[in-house]
Amino acid sequence: MIGFIAAAILSFVPAFIYAAIAYWLDRFEKEPRLLLFGAFLWGAFVATPGAIVWTGLAQASLAIFIGEASAELAETTLLAPLVEESLKGIAVVIIMLAFPEEFDSRLDGMLYAAITALGFAATENLFYLYFFGYSENGVGGLISLFILRVILGGWGHAVYTAWIGLGLAMFRLHPNRLIRFISPFAGWLLAVCLHALHNTMAVFMAGEFGLTGLGLTLLVDWSSWIVVLGLVIWEIRREQQYIATYLAEEVAAGIISPAHYVAAKSFSGQLRNRMRSKAASRFYEACAELAHKKHHLITGIGDQRNTIARINQLRRELARLAPEVPT
Repeated sequence: MIGFIAAAILSFVPAFIYAAIAYWLDRFEKEPRLLLFGAFLWGAFVATPGAIVWTGLAQASLAIFIGEASAELAETTLLAPLVEESLKGIAVVIIMLAFPEEFDSRLDGMLYAAITALGFAATENLFYLYFFGYSENGVGGLISLFILRVILGGWGHAVYTAWIGLGLAMFRLHPNRLIRFISPFAGWLLAVCLHALHNTMAVFMAGEFGLTGLGLTLLVDWSSWIVVLGLVIWEIRREQQYIATYLAEEVAAGIISPAHYVAAKSFSGQLRNRMRSKAASRFYEACAELAHKKHHLITGIGDQRNTIARINQLRRELARLAPEVPT
Protein backbone atom coordinates (compact mmCIF):
# COMPACT_ATOMS: atom_id res chain seq x y z
CA MET A 1 0.00 0.00 0.00
CA ILE A 2 2.83 2.40 0.84
CA GLY A 3 4.48 1.67 -2.50
CA PHE A 4 1.25 2.42 -4.37
CA ILE A 5 0.74 5.72 -2.51
CA ALA A 6 4.34 6.71 -3.22
CA ALA A 7 3.89 5.86 -6.90
CA ALA A 8 0.66 7.90 -7.02
CA ILE A 9 2.34 10.92 -5.44
CA LEU A 10 5.36 10.71 -7.73
CA SER A 11 3.06 10.41 -10.76
CA PHE A 12 0.29 12.93 -10.08
CA VAL A 13 2.12 15.73 -8.25
CA PRO A 14 4.61 16.30 -11.10
CA ALA A 15 1.73 16.08 -13.60
CA PHE A 16 -0.06 18.89 -11.77
CA ILE A 17 3.17 20.91 -11.75
CA TYR A 18 3.61 20.41 -15.50
CA ALA A 19 -0.06 21.35 -16.00
CA ALA A 20 0.50 24.53 -13.99
CA ILE A 21 3.46 25.40 -16.24
CA ALA A 22 1.32 24.83 -19.35
CA TYR A 23 -1.43 26.98 -17.83
CA TRP A 24 1.09 29.74 -17.08
CA LEU A 25 2.23 29.72 -20.71
CA ASP A 26 -1.31 30.70 -21.74
CA ARG A 27 -0.32 34.28 -21.00
CA PHE A 28 -3.15 36.59 -22.04
CA GLU A 29 -6.48 34.76 -22.17
CA LYS A 30 -6.68 32.08 -19.50
CA GLU A 31 -8.87 29.06 -20.21
CA PRO A 32 -11.49 28.04 -17.60
CA ARG A 33 -9.84 25.98 -14.88
CA LEU A 34 -12.86 23.73 -14.55
CA LEU A 35 -12.70 22.85 -18.24
CA LEU A 36 -8.96 22.18 -18.01
CA PHE A 37 -9.52 20.00 -14.96
CA GLY A 38 -12.14 18.05 -16.89
CA ALA A 39 -9.62 17.53 -19.70
CA PHE A 40 -7.08 16.26 -17.15
CA LEU A 41 -9.63 13.86 -15.68
CA TRP A 42 -10.50 12.55 -19.13
CA GLY A 43 -6.86 11.78 -19.79
CA ALA A 44 -6.34 10.17 -16.38
CA PHE A 45 -9.51 8.16 -15.96
CA VAL A 46 -11.07 7.70 -19.41
CA ALA A 47 -8.27 7.66 -21.97
CA THR A 48 -5.79 5.60 -19.94
CA PRO A 49 -8.13 2.73 -18.97
CA GLY A 50 -9.64 2.87 -22.46
CA ALA A 51 -6.20 2.58 -24.02
CA ILE A 52 -5.39 -0.47 -21.89
CA VAL A 53 -8.58 -2.21 -22.99
CA TRP A 54 -8.53 -1.31 -26.68
CA THR A 55 -4.81 -1.83 -27.15
CA GLY A 56 -5.08 -5.21 -25.43
CA LEU A 57 -7.96 -6.24 -27.69
CA ALA A 58 -6.09 -5.08 -30.79
CA GLN A 59 -2.96 -6.95 -29.73
CA ALA A 60 -4.92 -10.16 -29.06
CA SER A 61 -6.61 -9.92 -32.45
CA LEU A 62 -3.32 -9.27 -34.23
CA ALA A 63 -1.64 -12.19 -32.46
CA ILE A 64 -3.98 -14.58 -34.23
CA PHE A 65 -2.39 -13.62 -37.55
CA ILE A 66 1.24 -12.78 -36.74
CA GLY A 67 1.94 -14.57 -33.45
CA GLU A 68 2.32 -13.41 -29.86
CA ALA A 69 5.87 -12.06 -30.08
CA SER A 70 5.24 -9.98 -33.20
CA ALA A 71 1.92 -8.72 -31.84
CA GLU A 72 3.57 -7.65 -28.59
CA LEU A 73 6.17 -5.67 -30.53
CA ALA A 74 3.46 -4.11 -32.72
CA GLU A 75 1.49 -3.20 -29.60
CA THR A 76 4.34 -1.08 -28.26
CA THR A 77 5.54 0.49 -31.47
CA LEU A 78 2.26 1.02 -33.37
CA LEU A 79 -0.97 0.02 -31.64
CA ALA A 80 -0.39 1.96 -28.43
CA PRO A 81 0.39 5.27 -30.23
CA LEU A 82 -2.66 4.86 -32.49
CA VAL A 83 -5.08 4.10 -29.66
CA GLU A 84 -3.66 6.46 -27.05
CA GLU A 85 -3.45 9.53 -29.28
CA SER A 86 -6.96 8.88 -30.60
CA LEU A 87 -8.46 8.62 -27.12
CA LYS A 88 -6.65 11.72 -25.90
CA GLY A 89 -7.69 13.61 -29.02
CA ILE A 90 -11.36 12.82 -28.42
CA ALA A 91 -11.31 15.04 -25.32
CA VAL A 92 -10.08 17.99 -27.39
CA VAL A 93 -12.74 17.34 -30.04
CA ILE A 94 -15.44 17.35 -27.35
CA ILE A 95 -14.19 20.64 -25.91
CA MET A 96 -14.02 22.22 -29.37
CA LEU A 97 -17.59 21.18 -30.21
CA ALA A 98 -19.20 21.74 -26.81
CA PHE A 99 -17.34 24.95 -25.86
CA PRO A 100 -16.41 26.67 -29.14
CA GLU A 101 -16.32 30.06 -27.40
CA GLU A 102 -13.35 28.78 -25.35
CA PHE A 103 -11.47 27.62 -28.45
CA ASP A 104 -10.29 31.01 -29.67
CA SER A 105 -6.71 30.36 -30.75
CA ARG A 106 -4.21 27.72 -31.75
CA LEU A 107 -2.67 28.05 -28.31
CA ASP A 108 -6.01 27.08 -26.76
CA GLY A 109 -6.08 23.85 -28.75
CA MET A 110 -2.52 22.99 -27.77
CA LEU A 111 -3.24 23.75 -24.11
CA TYR A 112 -6.35 21.56 -23.87
CA ALA A 113 -4.50 18.73 -25.63
CA ALA A 114 -1.45 19.03 -23.38
CA ILE A 115 -3.54 19.04 -20.18
CA THR A 116 -5.45 15.96 -21.35
CA ALA A 117 -2.17 14.22 -22.13
CA LEU A 118 -0.68 15.10 -18.73
CA GLY A 119 -3.67 13.42 -17.08
CA PHE A 120 -3.05 10.38 -19.24
CA ALA A 121 0.64 10.36 -18.36
CA ALA A 122 -0.10 10.62 -14.64
CA THR A 123 -2.17 7.43 -14.58
CA GLU A 124 0.14 5.59 -16.97
CA ASN A 125 3.16 6.53 -14.85
CA LEU A 126 1.36 5.34 -11.73
CA PHE A 127 0.97 1.90 -13.29
CA TYR A 128 4.59 1.78 -14.45
CA LEU A 129 6.08 3.08 -11.23
CA TYR A 130 4.13 0.70 -9.06
CA PHE A 131 3.93 -2.52 -11.10
CA PHE A 132 7.25 -2.37 -12.99
CA GLY A 133 9.18 -0.26 -10.51
CA TYR A 134 8.24 -0.84 -6.89
CA SER A 135 6.67 -4.31 -7.22
CA GLU A 136 9.61 -5.74 -9.16
CA ASN A 137 12.61 -3.85 -7.77
CA GLY A 138 11.48 -2.07 -4.63
CA VAL A 139 12.23 1.58 -3.86
CA GLY A 140 15.24 1.59 -6.19
CA GLY A 141 13.09 0.50 -9.13
CA LEU A 142 10.46 3.09 -8.21
CA ILE A 143 12.99 5.92 -8.16
CA SER A 144 14.69 4.78 -11.38
CA LEU A 145 11.42 4.76 -13.31
CA PHE A 146 10.42 8.07 -11.75
CA ILE A 147 13.59 9.71 -13.06
CA LEU A 148 13.26 8.09 -16.48
CA ARG A 149 9.53 8.54 -17.12
CA VAL A 150 8.50 11.53 -15.02
CA ILE A 151 11.61 13.73 -14.99
CA LEU A 152 13.43 12.94 -18.24
CA GLY A 153 10.32 12.05 -20.24
CA GLY A 154 7.68 14.08 -18.43
CA TRP A 155 6.58 16.23 -21.39
CA GLY A 156 6.39 13.39 -23.92
CA HIS A 157 2.64 12.76 -24.00
CA ALA A 158 1.84 16.48 -23.78
CA VAL A 159 4.03 17.25 -26.79
CA TYR A 160 2.59 14.43 -28.91
CA THR A 161 -1.02 15.37 -28.26
CA ALA A 162 -0.36 19.11 -28.61
CA TRP A 163 -0.15 18.50 -32.35
CA ILE A 164 -3.71 17.15 -32.30
CA GLY A 165 -4.84 20.27 -30.48
CA LEU A 166 -3.04 22.45 -33.01
CA GLY A 167 -4.64 20.58 -35.91
CA LEU A 168 -8.13 20.93 -34.42
CA ALA A 169 -7.57 24.63 -33.69
CA MET A 170 -6.55 25.19 -37.31
CA PHE A 171 -9.67 23.30 -38.41
CA ARG A 172 -11.79 25.69 -36.41
CA LEU A 173 -9.90 28.93 -37.02
CA HIS A 174 -8.01 28.85 -40.34
CA PRO A 175 -9.71 30.76 -43.19
CA ASN A 176 -8.44 28.40 -45.91
CA ARG A 177 -10.87 25.50 -46.40
CA LEU A 178 -8.24 23.07 -47.69
CA ILE A 179 -6.02 23.67 -44.67
CA ARG A 180 -9.04 23.32 -42.40
CA PHE A 181 -9.87 19.99 -44.02
CA ILE A 182 -6.33 18.61 -43.79
CA SER A 183 -5.26 19.96 -40.39
CA PRO A 184 -7.07 17.58 -37.98
CA PHE A 185 -5.77 14.47 -39.73
CA ALA A 186 -2.28 15.96 -40.12
CA GLY A 187 -2.12 16.84 -36.43
CA TRP A 188 -3.32 13.40 -35.37
CA LEU A 189 -0.89 11.66 -37.75
CA LEU A 190 2.06 13.70 -36.52
CA ALA A 191 1.15 12.92 -32.90
CA VAL A 192 0.94 9.21 -33.66
CA CYS A 193 4.22 9.22 -35.62
CA LEU A 194 6.15 11.07 -32.90
CA HIS A 195 4.72 8.74 -30.26
CA ALA A 196 5.54 5.69 -32.36
CA LEU A 197 9.07 6.98 -33.01
CA HIS A 198 9.68 7.36 -29.29
CA ASN A 199 8.34 3.89 -28.48
CA THR A 200 10.32 2.29 -31.30
CA MET A 201 13.54 4.00 -30.25
CA ALA A 202 12.92 3.05 -26.62
CA VAL A 203 12.52 -0.60 -27.62
CA PHE A 204 15.39 -0.91 -30.08
CA MET A 205 17.88 1.86 -29.26
CA ALA A 206 17.73 1.73 -25.47
CA GLY A 207 17.51 -2.08 -25.55
CA GLU A 208 20.40 -2.61 -27.93
CA PHE A 209 22.75 0.27 -27.06
CA GLY A 210 22.08 0.90 -23.38
CA LEU A 211 22.81 4.40 -22.14
CA THR A 212 23.89 5.54 -25.60
CA GLY A 213 20.56 4.45 -27.06
CA LEU A 214 18.71 6.06 -24.18
CA GLY A 215 20.61 9.29 -24.77
CA LEU A 216 19.72 9.30 -28.47
CA THR A 217 16.06 8.62 -27.65
CA LEU A 218 15.98 11.51 -25.19
CA LEU A 219 17.74 13.76 -27.70
CA VAL A 220 15.02 13.11 -30.27
CA ASP A 221 12.30 13.60 -27.64
CA TRP A 222 13.73 16.86 -26.33
CA SER A 223 14.21 18.18 -29.85
CA SER A 224 10.48 17.79 -30.49
CA TRP A 225 9.77 19.46 -27.15
CA ILE A 226 11.86 22.47 -28.19
CA VAL A 227 9.94 22.72 -31.48
CA VAL A 228 6.60 22.75 -29.65
CA LEU A 229 7.88 25.29 -27.12
CA GLY A 230 8.93 27.47 -30.05
CA LEU A 231 5.41 27.20 -31.49
CA VAL A 232 3.92 28.15 -28.14
CA ILE A 233 6.16 31.24 -27.90
CA TRP A 234 5.20 32.12 -31.49
CA GLU A 235 1.50 31.88 -30.61
CA ILE A 236 1.99 34.00 -27.49
CA ARG A 237 3.57 36.68 -29.68
CA ARG A 238 0.66 36.43 -32.12
CA GLU A 239 -1.82 37.01 -29.31
CA GLN A 240 0.22 40.02 -28.21
CA GLN A 241 0.10 41.38 -31.76
CA TYR A 242 -3.68 40.87 -31.94
CA ILE A 243 -4.11 42.84 -28.72
CA ALA A 244 -1.90 45.65 -30.03
CA THR A 245 -3.75 45.75 -33.37
CA TYR A 246 -7.37 45.32 -32.39
CA LEU A 247 -7.54 47.19 -29.08
CA ALA A 248 -6.26 50.47 -30.50
CA GLU A 249 -9.80 51.09 -31.72
CA GLU A 250 -11.13 50.60 -28.19
CA VAL A 251 -8.79 53.33 -26.94
CA ALA A 252 -10.02 55.71 -29.64
CA ALA A 253 -13.61 54.92 -28.66
CA GLY A 254 -12.89 55.65 -25.01
CA ILE A 255 -13.75 52.13 -23.83
CA ILE A 256 -10.29 51.58 -22.36
CA SER A 257 -7.62 54.11 -21.49
CA PRO A 258 -4.21 54.43 -23.18
CA ALA A 259 -2.62 53.14 -19.95
CA HIS A 260 -4.89 50.08 -19.99
CA TYR A 261 -3.92 49.50 -23.62
CA VAL A 262 -0.20 49.63 -22.83
CA ALA A 263 -0.62 47.22 -19.90
CA ALA A 264 -2.81 44.84 -21.95
CA LYS A 265 0.01 44.39 -24.48
CA SER A 266 2.53 43.53 -21.77
CA PHE A 267 2.44 40.42 -19.60
CA SER A 268 4.48 42.15 -16.90
CA GLY A 269 2.13 45.14 -17.02
CA GLN A 270 -0.87 42.85 -16.69
CA LEU A 271 0.71 40.95 -13.84
CA ARG A 272 1.47 44.13 -11.91
CA ASN A 273 -2.10 45.37 -12.22
CA ARG A 274 -3.63 41.95 -11.53
CA MET A 275 -1.86 41.96 -8.18
CA ARG A 276 -3.38 45.36 -7.34
CA SER A 277 -7.00 44.72 -8.34
CA LYS A 278 -9.34 41.72 -8.41
CA ALA A 279 -11.15 43.16 -11.42
CA ALA A 280 -7.91 43.35 -13.43
CA SER A 281 -7.72 39.61 -14.14
CA ARG A 282 -11.11 39.50 -15.82
CA PHE A 283 -10.48 42.86 -17.50
CA TYR A 284 -7.32 41.73 -19.27
CA GLU A 285 -8.77 38.35 -20.21
CA ALA A 286 -11.72 40.20 -21.77
CA CYS A 287 -9.22 42.40 -23.64
CA ALA A 288 -7.53 39.33 -25.12
CA GLU A 289 -10.84 37.67 -25.99
CA LEU A 290 -12.07 40.85 -27.65
CA ALA A 291 -8.92 40.97 -29.78
CA HIS A 292 -9.48 37.35 -30.85
CA LYS A 293 -13.16 37.92 -31.64
CA LYS A 294 -12.37 40.98 -33.75
CA HIS A 295 -9.77 38.93 -35.64
CA HIS A 296 -12.38 36.20 -36.19
CA LEU A 297 -14.83 38.79 -37.52
CA ILE A 298 -12.33 40.25 -39.97
CA THR A 299 -11.15 36.86 -41.24
CA GLY A 300 -14.68 35.42 -41.48
CA ILE A 301 -14.22 32.68 -38.89
CA GLY A 302 -17.30 31.24 -37.21
CA ASP A 303 -20.85 32.59 -37.02
CA GLN A 304 -20.52 36.29 -37.74
CA ARG A 305 -23.74 37.24 -35.94
CA ASN A 306 -22.63 35.49 -32.74
CA THR A 307 -19.18 37.01 -33.04
CA ILE A 308 -20.60 40.54 -33.32
CA ALA A 309 -22.86 39.91 -30.34
CA ARG A 310 -19.90 38.67 -28.29
CA ILE A 311 -17.79 41.68 -29.31
CA ASN A 312 -20.49 44.07 -28.12
CA GLN A 313 -20.87 42.12 -24.88
CA LEU A 314 -17.12 42.27 -24.24
CA ARG A 315 -17.03 46.00 -24.93
CA ARG A 316 -19.76 46.60 -22.35
CA GLU A 317 -17.88 44.45 -19.86
CA LEU A 318 -14.63 46.34 -20.45
CA ALA A 319 -16.38 49.68 -20.03
CA ARG A 320 -17.83 48.47 -16.73
CA LEU A 321 -14.55 47.05 -15.39
CA ALA A 322 -12.17 49.77 -16.61
CA PRO A 323 -12.74 52.17 -13.66
CA GLU A 324 -11.77 49.38 -11.23
CA VAL A 325 -8.47 48.56 -12.96
CA PRO A 326 -5.34 50.51 -11.95
CA THR A 327 -3.55 52.56 -14.61
